[in-house]
Amino acid sequence: MAAVTAPTAASIRLGLRENWRQFFLLVLINAFVGGMVGIERTVVPLIGTEEFGIASTTLVVSFIVSFGVVKACANLVSGKLADLWGRKRVLVLGWLFGLPVPFMILWAPSWTWIVAANALLGISQGLAWSMTVIMKVDLVGPQGRGMAVGLNEFAGYLAVGVTAFLTGYLAEQYSLRPVPIWLGVGYAVLGTVLSVLLVRDTREHVRLEAAGHEREAEPLTFSEVFALASFRDRNLFAASQAGLVNNLNDGMSWGIFPLFFAANGLGVERIGALKAVYPAVWGMLQVFTGPLSDRWGRKGLIVAGMWIQAGALLLTAFTRDFGWWLMASLLLGLGTAMVYPSLIAAVSDASHPSWRARSLSVYRFWRDLGYAIGALSAGLIADSFGFASAIGAIGALTFLSGCVVALQMHEGARGVAEK
Repeated sequence: MAAVTAPTAASIRLGLRENWRQFFLLVLINAFVGGMVGIERTVVPLIGTEEFGIASTTLVVSFIVSFGVVKACANLVSGKLADLWGRKRVLVLGWLFGLPVPFMILWAPSWTWIVAANALLGISQGLAWSMTVIMKVDLVGPQGRGMAVGLNEFAGYLAVGVTAFLTGYLAEQYSLRPVPIWLGVGYAVLGTVLSVLLVRDTREHVRLEAAGHEREAEPLTFSEVFALASFRDRNLFAASQAGLVNNLNDGMSWGIFPLFFAANGLGVERIGALKAVYPAVWGMLQVFTGPLSDRWGRKGLIVAGMWIQAGALLLTAFTRDFGWWLMASLLLGLGTAMVYPSLIAAVSDASHPSWRARSLSVYRFWRDLGYAIGALSAGLIADSFGFASAIGAIGALTFLSGCVVALQMHEGARGVAEK
């Protein structure tokens, strides 16, 4: 298999039709990125309780805390590195950090190894997933951002869901280790090889878009972009806090749901089915919700999606029946599908092409910090008041976050942030 040659500046065009080969290659690669997280959604919390005998919920979810903190920090530097080194190099670097992860989980003699593996996975996800998002947005230009993000997240989270189901099934048939984890070895090898040999960098697409932009970009330092994306711009602030809370409830569901379902008598295979439905629905529906946000706007989908998530979490917390839990998982996937691509597209809308990668990296920093905050806070609440209380509290917080978006965000001109 020969490596691809870089396109010349004269051959660069924006749009999905003009760049469909690279675009769908990146879709495939992000499916492998998502699959790396999927190997952990069902079995890893149960490895902590059943193989290592960990009784503390807070300690069990410590692997998610390490993942979330490290991924958030990797997100924060990914945009800067992409502008300095190029998108492809950062994507490949992300895969190199991910290669050891499944082997560490396979052979882990203690829980410390699992936590360390998830720190490496956080770096890998922060660099690799960020680049697949940024590169697709680069390729399609300003008219198809929602669609680009929707397809990217569709691939990633469908792979999370399918892998969560497969690992649950394999764990039921064999054991928690090693058979289910071999899926991760295949994902890591394929993702690395495709990224090295076939992916092209997209910085020339950014230069082309910036050259035709209606406004010249003001030169901004990273600290200025960080301030804009965190609190100075109303749209970017609303998106960042919603992203944080969205992944806060995802981090809670990652760590708490398997333990909650197991405590209520479900076996590993049925837990795997419930854990698969949520990201699978989330992934598949983004094919529709991403383009829909291009047509309808971002705000309405974000607000409604956050409120649907909140209702789904409360339904999970206050019922004890598999059928209701399945309905809640479907609703949680629907709400997240409405929110996820719309938030990334909203951040892209409010950012100039010359500093869009950095603003996306700041947004993704706050968003993925939610994994750590959600897992840790839910673990502490669960240890003190029980699993249902932890799930219900995060549901209430998710509803309030939707209210913040309703009050703060507005649909405005794309590519210009408020000062």
